[in-house]
Amino acid sequence: MPLTDRKLMTFDVVGTLIDFETGILDYIHAKAKQKGLQLTDQAILEAYAVAEDRQHHETPRLPFPSMMAPMYREMAAKLGLPDAPDDIEGFRLSIPRWPAFPDSVAALKRLRRRFRLVAMTNSDNWALSNFARTLELPFDDMVTAEMVGWNKPDPQVFAFTRGRQSMEGYGFDDILHVAQSQYHDIAVAKRLGYHTCWIERRKGKAGAGATPKTAEVVIPDYHFASLAELADAVDAGA
Repeated sequence: MPLTDRKLMTFDVVGTLIDFETGILDYIHAKAKQKGLQLTDQAILEAYAVAEDRQHHETPRLPFPSMMAPMYREMAAKLGLPDAPDDIEGFRLSIPRWPAFPDSVAALKRLRRRFRLVAMTNSDNWALSNFARTLELPFDDMVTAEMVGWNKPDPQVFAFTRGRQSMEGYGFDDILHVAQSQYHDIAVAKRLGYHTCWIERRKGKAGAGATPKTAEVVIPDYHFASLAELADAVDAGA
């Protein structure tokens, strides 16, 4: 099925549209500097990925901003970061400063000319409201883990989102799920029968960054290195 035959795109937000790795690195490097530490980007992102994976298994129903305090404490213990209450809470409060990827805003505007755009995120409502403003309010609908009561990769997030869109007249085959994370999105969406588009934001980079590793890479229906490439393919009538 061509891209242009779809009517609706569901989007992972953090990691696909919002550059959360830069947001994490900015905060942790600043905290490391307070302790006179020099940490590599790789060490920080890998520590985050390990902490996130553990927390997802321990508290799979919590939106990720609510996981950030225990995740920071685990990272602080491993990396030697300051761990006063303000340091811990400051990690979550850095969310409004996390930047969009350079292509996100313009590409979303192009895609919105053709498709209904739906955010589907493990964020809570507060975090997504900040991300949406950073992205210049591109979404026709927004679904959060706070609303669903579960996080991706739990299939209930997809079912909840699909139900909301069916109320607006959209069917299963109208949907293309667009995401960066194999762990949170692509593998489960493919298993559930969705058409998928992998935005490989870390293409050409070593490791999995701040995303928990997967045993294997699931082959998506579409594969691009950026959101701009997806918008280009749509404009070309692919």
